[in-house]
Amino acid sequence: MTYSNKGQPVNQYRQVGAQSEIMDADPHRLIQMLMEGALDKIAAAKGFMIRGAVAEKGLQISFAISIIDGLRMSLDKELGGDIAANLDALYDYMGRRLLAANVENNPAYLDEVASLIKEVKSAWDAIPANVRKQAKQDQALPNHAIVNVIG
Repeated sequence: MTYSNKGQPVNQYRQVGAQSEIMDADPHRLIQMLMEGALDKIAAAKGFMIRGAVAEKGLQISFAISIIDGLRMSLDKELGGDIAANLDALYDYMGRRLLAANVENNPAYLDEVASLIKEVKSAWDAIPANVRKQAKQDQALPNHAIVNVIG
């Protein structure tokens, strides 16, 4: 007996797990999850690029661009000041580099964007728990000014 959708039950399990984590996550964790998702999509795109799977590469890059656009749109430019403005410009640059990676089929651009995301993520991950707790109570995250990222 063969199954045409061998990975379907596993994928459904992962999706339910991810949805549960989103429902329980605070704004800080949601940003971490978005960054992790972008890194996953970029890694998948690179694999597809190397294998010459053009459609799959394009889809993964599109997902990564959408995630980065979500991060960008979540910035509060009024409260975030220079930090939000700098992140806005960086996220814009990342999106343009991902687009160029897709068009030019250049894995080095994917590596560059992944490196930038990792750098931002490492700073985000270093925010102390007490600051995150206070931010959750205030419904805003200091120094990054991201509010209510997902729903």
